[in-house]
Amino acid sequence: MLFVRIKELREKHGLSQKKMAELLEMHTTQYQRYETGERVVPIDFLIQLANFYDVSIDYLVGRSDETETAENESIG
Repeated sequence: MLFVRIKELREKHGLSQKKMAELLEMHTTQYQRYETGERVVPIDFLIQLANFYDVSIDYLVGRSDETETAENESIG
């Protein structure tokens, strides 16, 4: 599920794999392997992606379909 979500988010934001790799300061091949599920994504990378896209880690890994983080939800 993770690799599907990070690909969807990247495409939604109009970014190429190369551009995402540059923004995250990694090699394009490394990013591609995360996005295709060939490599296990380390927690620090999950945190970077969640912060970049402003979503929860639960959303990224498929534990939730809510894209907003608890900090972004309005209280009311």
